[in-house]
Amino acid sequence: MIRILQQDNRLIKIIFAVIITVACVTMVITLVPGIFDNTDSAGPNGTYATVHGPGILSRFVGESIPVKETDVEELAQRQLQQQHLPDFLMPYMTQRAGQVLVQRAILKREADNMKLQVSDEDLRRELQTGPFAQYLFPNGQYIGDDGYMNFVQSNFQTSRSDFESKVKSDMELTRLQALVTGGVTVSDAAVREAYRVEGTKVKFDYAVISADDLTKTINPSDAELQAFFKTNAARYATAIPETRKIEYIAFDASNLPGGKPQISDAEVQAYYNAHQDEYKVQDQVKVRHILIAVPQGADAKTDAAAKTKADDLLKQIKSGGNFADLAKKNSDDPGSKDQGGELGWLDRGKTVPEFDKTAFSLNPGQTSDVIKTQFGYHILQVEDKKTAHERPLAEVKPEIVPVLEQQKAGAAEQNFASQLANDAKANGMDKAAAAKGLHVVTTDYISKDGVVAGLTDGSALLAQAFSAAKGAAPAAVSTGNGFAVFQVQDIKAAHAPDFADYKSHILDDYREQQLPQLMTTQLAKLDDRAKVLNDLKKAATEMNIPVKSSDFVGKDGQVPDLGAMSGPGAVAFSLAKGAVSGPINAGRVGVVLTVLDKQEPTADDIAKNFDKTRAQLLGERQDEIFRVYMGNLMEKYEKGGAIRYSKQPSTPGAPGSTPAGS
Repeated sequence: MIRILQQDNRLIKIIFAVIITVACVTMVITLVPGIFDNTDSAGPNGTYATVHGPGILSRFVGESIPVKETDVEELAQRQLQQQHLPDFLMPYMTQRAGQVLVQRAILKREADNMKLQVSDEDLRRELQTGPFAQYLFPNGQYIGDDGYMNFVQSNFQTSRSDFESKVKSDMELTRLQALVTGGVTVSDAAVREAYRVEGTKVKFDYAVISADDLTKTINPSDAELQAFFKTNAARYATAIPETRKIEYIAFDASNLPGGKPQISDAEVQAYYNAHQDEYKVQDQVKVRHILIAVPQGADAKTDAAAKTKADDLLKQIKSGGNFADLAKKNSDDPGSKDQGGELGWLDRGKTVPEFDKTAFSLNPGQTSDVIKTQFGYHILQVEDKKTAHERPLAEVKPEIVPVLEQQKAGAAEQNFASQLANDAKANGMDKAAAAKGLHVVTTDYISKDGVVAGLTDGSALLAQAFSAAKGAAPAAVSTGNGFAVFQVQDIKAAHAPDFADYKSHILDDYREQQLPQLMTTQLAKLDDRAKVLNDLKKAATEMNIPVKSSDFVGKDGQVPDLGAMSGPGAVAFSLAKGAVSGPINAGRVGVVLTVLDKQEPTADDIAKNFDKTRAQLLGERQDEIFRVYMGNLMEKYEKGGAIRYSKQPSTPGAPGSTPAGS
């Protein structure tokens, strides 16, 4: 060994240097307690978790993706509100939100490794043609940078850069999902059976017990209501919410001393120089394609059949066949076939190598031969190409000026707000306003979720006002299109109402408390009687309950009172003709139904709906495949110690579970 080390051989020295480095790393791992524990004692800079590549070396090499605590909390709060869940479920929703964002970070890392990143040009095209186009480019016309920033702020409460970053992330993950699920197929037999089940229609009678009608039968005495009020004293302790009287001085850019800030050519040039990367256009090709998919693991016969079909389509194209029409009829790519195979502009290196090489080797108007990738056989047609270049200042100046105007105006408004707040502290609100040609507005007593008249967005003002003390020094706050300086004049604390004043609300609460049990009792009674008599109409008549009849209705239909047939009423599709259902709770109504007739779809119906059903079934299969892919990734990253939590989360198995260590 010593003789080997004494040799003047560069390769041998490098090998031993690597061995020594690995040994040192191993010693650090072994001797430093907790260096690779899967939890930290505290999250740096508000980090919920960090995701890096699986394996020991990946912890030293490669980029890590942080998951911010603020993002987790915002997502959890949004899901809580969207699902109308009580606040005590917040810990549970936080665990779910954290898991979602960790999974997104893993997917992003995988997408980045596959070079599926989204360029600025991709983003611009998405905003012009995607779901946001109707808001940002109505009738094809850009609403302007001010309108854009207002749209982002008012709808997403974030900055323009964060909004665009999230859109890019979503686009990247969509590309990954398309890549993973591109080879998924469904058989014709499966499509026909799926539509037979989905296309079955039923006709039925149904007796309806209305919650509103039942509620009217609940008429407690005053003594019972007072007892209920007393028993639920804690519930009513703050039934009358806290309100505050606020005075404020509002202004926008039009009130700034000296008017709207002006932008010089030198400032435009400086901004352009500092953002050169944003104005670089990469090599791009606009291409459409036809995919004849070959499932992974397919036998030689299946592969040959796909190749034959692709060759035949190429012959038709070369003989004058319309590429777009052939793509619509034959392509197995669900993301592009309806657009005639159109994929739009692609950056170099963003698709699989065989596809990328072919696309960039063709000139506009040329059609490729049949090429094979991991997804099957493709035919490409190039529509246009762009060579990498930098957009000149003259071209991008109209984009830069509004940005600088917004930045300057925002800074000027903030400075002016600070000056106005200081003046108000020193001289009082009235004098400060008068000195600047403004006026003071005083609200009535207003609740925290109230509306401040005269302000575009008074939510930030109310949030700060309800955390300030009465008479505290004036403070400045953003109002959406400007600023306001405010001061709390008076506070009425939350309190319990008087019984007499609040009696109607107490009665409503009492009825709502009694209603579920009464509904359950009445439904069970109706159901039992209908089955005893084997006649729903007769049972309903005895109980003075109305009976209605449906038309033939499918699973995608709606029935008055019962609602969507994909909901509780779906039980009708599983009943035999003449059978009586059990009690059905459909929200504000209770229903018992009896099936009068059933109608399965004809062969023609199946044929007419074949493509739609295939697309739906294919989407479900793709979602299933992607869930399996995500599950395998999670297992890989967890076993590889690639997910590092600031606090080890508990598995969100039941409402009310809380994070370990919280």
